[in-house]
Amino acid sequence: MSTETLEQPVVKKQAEPLFSKRRRKFVMDPLDDDNPVTIQVLGICSALAVTVKMEPTLIMSIAVVFVIVFSNLATSLIRNLIPGRVRIIVQLGVIATLVTVVSEILKAYNYEMYKVLGAFVGLIITNCIVMGRLEAFAMGNKPWDSVLDGLGSGFGYAWVILTVAFFRELLGSGTVFDYPVFEKIGLTHIQNNGLMVDSIGAFMVLALIIWVQRTRNGYVEH
Repeated sequence: MSTETLEQPVVKKQAEPLFSKRRRKFVMDPLDDDNPVTIQVLGICSALAVTVKMEPTLIMSIAVVFVIVFSNLATSLIRNLIPGRVRIIVQLGVIATLVTVVSEILKAYNYEMYKVLGAFVGLIITNCIVMGRLEAFAMGNKPWDSVLDGLGSGFGYAWVILTVAFFRELLGSGTVFDYPVFEKIGLTHIQNNGLMVDSIGAFMVLALIIWVQRTRNGYVEH
């Protein structure tokens, strides 16, 4: 009787594609079904404060996307080294470092916009969307998944505030990116709506966006 044993072939586990169906959901869900602003109702302060004009809103959107993506990445890379009792402090340190980088770049290359957005860029440190993704996702997931999650949440935030800014600037000033839209198409008789340049205008536009999206998705608040 043979005592030889047959070697079992080693089955190599196939690596998950970079943009698998599971990973695509990290980017797509925050754009619509799980939007951080319209569904989770986070980041409302900046959605109201910086959306009078399109340009500062675009800069703010880019800043938030940058901070949330790279803070997710950094936190995920060091997550196993962070003691649980100081994790919030470490997360704040990561976010504050990236916000400082954004602030200094803005100060160096677009000082006029820095004067407009300086205080609001600093408040990204306390943005619930950024902190929420670090605590809920980056602390428990791999770096690439965390980057995709950051992109999804960042873009989900960005499209909402850019939409608010579009209607506020168009109806409040008659312009888009300071381009005189109504004047160029011959609608000079249309009066600018002063309500849109006030915070109440932002509340109204944001409320309409939330209402339309939730109605379309059939979302019910529990």
